[in-house]
Amino acid sequence: MEKVISSNVSRAIQTKLVLPPDTNHLGTIFGGTVLSYIDEIAVIAAMKHSKKTVVTAAIDTVNFVSSAKSGDILSLEAFVLSTGNTSMKVYVKVESKDLATDQKKLTTTSTVTLVALDENKKPTPVPKVRLESDWEKELLLNL
Repeated sequence: MEKVISSNVSRAIQTKLVLPPDTNHLGTIFGGTVLSYIDEIAVIAAMKHSKKTVVTAAIDTVNFVSSAKSGDILSLEAFVLSTGNTSMKVYVKVESKDLATDQKKLTTTSTVTLVALDENKKPTPVPKVRLESDWEKELLLNL
């Protein structure tokens, strides 16, 4: 019988503070910094799902919706959205919060494909994922 794991098992959440060195001349966070955060949390979600070492195969989509500025708090959330034989597609959502105004906004969304590796650093099969919410299922259909 094929192993199937809930998308909730892979869910990973991180919080980051946007500091002045993270920002460009406009005072907003560098896109590359956000991409680094996205890659890191996608790896964590894929490792939680597969229980294996993983490597990033592709950053499939990145949508920079709005910017974050120095002093904002970033909240990143990721989970495995779909699986192939050895690959996992991870959805990542980044929100920013201005603590002075308590305003929260969507900053970035992304999908990242990662591949699980065995002890010989060769691709290895991963369990299938079971999406738990209608929102997750709709998200998959709209990719």
